[in-house]
Amino acid sequence: MSQSVDDILRSASLYSDELPYRILKLPPNAITLAAGLVAEIGEPYSAFIVDKDEVSLMIPDGALQAFSARLREASMSDTVYRLITLEAVLEPDLVGLLARIAQALAAAGIPMLTFAAYSRDHIFVPQDDFDRAILALQTLQEQRA
Repeated sequence: MSQSVDDILRSASLYSDELPYRILKLPPNAITLAAGLVAEIGEPYSAFIVDKDEVSLMIPDGALQAFSARLREASMSDTVYRLITLEAVLEPDLVGLLARIAQALAAAGIPMLTFAAYSRDHIFVPQDDFDRAILALQTLQEQRA
């Protein structure tokens, strides 16, 4: 089955868990520490990305407070973020969905961070912009109805 961006925008709901999040940067050798923290958090949502330059974590702000003693080497964003998940199972060959979402948020002057899971896209926006982001995405969806 081939999905279209318009089909997804028409049918998907927007979900948020209402939690504040922070993104952290750790040195590239902190993989075990980061994996352990994600395992200890043990509930959605968290993201753990490793690349050649750094380890990045997106975790609930409350978890950050609980683990602060173990995160002395971490750089932390000053921005507090909120999660928006597009509640739809996305096919891996879908083209253009995040571009449309990015356009809608950019037009509203709202920055975003994106994380993709196997079948879901997750967007993080600054907590102060959350209500405007939801409105911009709902408007985008209504334009596709």
